[in-house]
Amino acid sequence: MAGGWARDGAVQDQIDDTIADAVQRARADMPSGEAAQYCAECGEEIPEARRRALPGIRTCVLCQSARDADRANVGINRRGSKDSQLR
Repeated sequence: MAGGWARDGAVQDQIDDTIADAVQRARADMPSGEAAQYCAECGEEIPEARRRALPGIRTCVLCQSARDADRANVGINRRGSKDSQLR
């Protein structure tokens, strides 16, 4: 049940759009092609099992973990406050 100016189902639409955006971003970030034998960041050899599991991978586990930790959560804020909407 939506209230005010929002129609019924508006909240679920926001949730669905947020999930769809996250899936699209994750798919775009997936590597493709032939995997590198050596890490592009540190130069260490990438294990054969990792190269088979992730085609197109360019980094070792440690470097990829560091990159993932540094990634900021970027996206659209669909839950803006009333004050921000009134400006």
